Amino acid sequence: MGGKCPHRNVKKRRYSHKTARRTKFELKGDDMVYAQLNKPDEEKTPLPVDEDLPGMGQYYCPHCDRYFSNVTVRDEHFKTKRHKKRVKQMLGPAPHTQLDAELAAGMGMPDNGPKLMSM
Repeated sequence: MGGKCPHRNVKKRRYSHKTARRTKFELKGDDMVYAQLNKPDEEKTPLPVDEDLPGMGQYYCPHCDRYFSNVTVRDEHFKTKRHKKRVKQMLGPAPHTQLDAELAAGMGMPDNGPKLMSM
């Protein structure tokens, strides 16, 4: 018996390394970044040294929520189209939150209007 597999085009389903890499540096949501950027200057703290992050966690872009290995890479990032779009987005109106999404879907608290008669 044996021989070649009739379905040669079927590859084994392998573990995706891309998803593991993506989840290694989880990004914050737009609403969390927006809230962090709009904090007063007194509440902002300096970046702590973290050996697990690129560049010991010292080179950070708050708009994009990304860490960089050194100053030159971070400065190159500041010139990119992606960063400029993100800055423009964060300077605009507040992004939608989970509460907004639930209210739009009808899952939030019902709004029955003002009471007309008290009993």
